[in-house]
Amino acid sequence: MRRWRCLAIWLAVLGSLGLMPAARAQVRIKDIADTEGIRTNQLVGYGLVVGLPGTGDKLQNAVFTKQSLIGMLERLGVNTRDQAANLTTKNVAAVLVTANLPAFARSGSQIDVHVSALGDASSLVGGTLVVTPLMGADGQVYAVAQGALSSAAFSASGQGASVVRNTPTVAAIPDGATVEKEVPFTLGADGRITLALRNPDFTTALRVQRAVNDELDGKVADVTDPRTIVLDLHGRDPVTTLERIEDLRVVPDAPAKVVIDEASGTIVMGDNVRISTVAIAQGNLTIRVTETPEVSQPTGFAGQTAVVPRTSINVSTQKDRKLGILRGTVTLRDLVSGLNAMGVSPRDLISILQAIKADGALQAELVVE
Repeated sequence: MRRWRCLAIWLAVLGSLGLMPAARAQVRIKDIADTEGIRTNQLVGYGLVVGLPGTGDKLQNAVFTKQSLIGMLERLGVNTRDQAANLTTKNVAAVLVTANLPAFARSGSQIDVHVSALGDASSLVGGTLVVTPLMGADGQVYAVAQGALSSAAFSASGQGASVVRNTPTVAAIPDGATVEKEVPFTLGADGRITLALRNPDFTTALRVQRAVNDELDGKVADVTDPRTIVLDLHGRDPVTTLERIEDLRVVPDAPAKVVIDEASGTIVMGDNVRISTVAIAQGNLTIRVTETPEVSQPTGFAGQTAVVPRTSINVSTQKDRKLGILRGTVTLRDLVSGLNAMGVSPRDLISILQAIKADGALQAELVVE
């Protein structure tokens, strides 16, 4: 049976049955909204990793590593500035240290850090990070990192081959930093709590508002914009209030959107995507050229053996493809399922979706990445 005729029949059956997408699942408020002020803060620092087995920076190439090494030794009472030209060690590497300071982290708490090479070090495996202050965006030190590096990577090389697993120039130190300064924040200090939706939407915000007000028996929540719901505590304890509302379930809404990744051929779409009535025809001109050279052998002793070219050309216009009418009652998800069942490739599917959008029949935002 021809593919487009099958597709038209299949889509007509879907329309007659009135198949609709399944209802959206309810989700907890804590899974779709964040509480303003409860957030992580990024920390960064510059340090040195020592104890490497000859895989560190080449000091003649990495000038910043040499200067950092000289400065560190001077702070420890060792003067090497006059002999800087003779420093040729390969056991030291300059690194960038990063960490996330979680909300409500107290002084003395331990946090994980990540270490990345800055110079031409070939591996950080086996090294130890020397004391490194970690600063926030305001330039103040919030934590200090130090410790032995942990990495699942390795590299080995010989004269004729080399093996590398993962990235040996990146490592981590579990609980490698100690918090020295806290980020000041008091939950509900002004008598209000602000919830911020991760995906802004008026409908979702109003549903959250209604769910919170029903739970707390009063006009507590107020929507100020598609992302923000403000809770007036009215003397309530902020921790207890959040505990009562964060497990409330609502049905989130989202605008109709189709996202296409051209590079990988990936297509992602939501339940709300719909299309108007449209007719679709898709066909390709395929030209296949095959070279099968033959050897020509002369008879007798006269002449020479020669290779004779032989070319075969096949042209396919796929005449069996017909124009199919897609009714407006069918969702785009049903269209894609039908096209996939008919064996349409992802590349052809992307072209069809773009053509439907250009025709104005796709009632959704089309995002091509």
